Amino acid sequence: TCTTAVPDANGYVPPDSCNANYGFYPRWEDNAAFAIAFGLTTCAHLAQAIVLKKPFCWIIIMGALWECFCFILRTLGAKDQQNSTYVTLSTLLFLLAPFLFPGINAFAYMVVSRLIYFLHPKQAALGIPARWLAKGFVTADIISFVIQAAGGALMADQSSTENSNLGRKIYMAGVGVQLFFVLIFAVVVISFYRQVSCDIRTGILKNRNRWIRPLILIIFLVLILIVVRERIVFRFVEFSGGVSSSNEVLRHEGYQLYLDGLPMLLALVSLNLVHPGIVLKGPGSSLPSSKIR
Repeated sequence: TCTTAVPDANGYVPPDSCNANYGFYPRWEDNAAFAIAFGLTTCAHLAQAIVLKKPFCWIIIMGALWECFCFILRTLGAKDQQNSTYVTLSTLLFLLAPFLFPGINAFAYMVVSRLIYFLHPKQAALGIPARWLAKGFVTADIISFVIQAAGGALMADQSSTENSNLGRKIYMAGVGVQLFFVLIFAVVVISFYRQVSCDIRTGILKNRNRWIRPLILIIFLVLILIVVRERIVFRFVEFSGGVSSSNEVLRHEGYQLYLDGLPMLLALVSLNLVHPGIVLKGPGSSLPSSKIR
C-alpha cells in the first residue's frame, strides 16, 4: 500500500508515494551539464565526419545525439517531476542509448572491420573476413537491442510492478546476449592488435600512421572498460535488486550519472581525440560495396 504525497515546487515526492516517478531527487545541474557535454561531443563528431569524409560515422553521431536527448529530458524532468512523459522517455533513452543501433557498439564493430580490411594482409581476423565481421556483430547487436527495447518498455511502465519486474528480466536477458558477443569481439580486437604490432615491428606493415595502435587501443578500451565494465555489468548490478524503491542503486542518481552516463561521455570524447578518420584514409580504407565483392 502507498499514499499520495503533496509534491514540492519541482514535483518531488518520497519514492514510496503512490505518485512518485523517481526513486531519488533528480539533480538539475548535473543533468544539464551532461546534456551540454553530450551536445558538444555530438557536434564534434558531426564536424569530424564531414571534414574527414567518413559517412559511416553517422552511426556514432546518432548514438551521441540519443544520449543528448536523454539528458535534456532528464533536465526538464528535474523541474517537473510529476510529468510522467519526461521520466518514461528519458528512462527508455537512458537504457537503450549505448546499445542503440546505430550506436557506439555498432560503431566499434564497423571501425575494427575497416581497420582489418585496411591493414591486415589477409583482410581477416581469426579467419573471419573483415566484410563479415561488421555484419555478424551488428546483427547480434540488433537482436540484443530488440530484446532490451522490449524489456525497457515494460520497465518504463511505472503503474505496474509486475510489468516492471518482467521487463527487468527481459532486459537483463538482452544484456546477457550482448555481453556474450562483446566478449567474442574483444578476442578479435586483441588478436588484431597483436598482429598489427608484430607487422609494425617486422616492417610488414607499410602504413606508418602513428595513430594506428592508439586507435585500436581506444576501441578496445571503449568496448571493454565502458561497455562491459560500466554499462553491461552495471546494468546487472542495477537491476538484479529489482525495480522497486528498495533497490539502493535506483535510489541514488549518482550511480546512473557517474557509473553509467560518464563512461559513455568519456567513450565519445576519446573517439573525438583519436578519430578513426585520421587512420582510415586512402585506398582500401573503406569496405567494398556489395556490388563489387
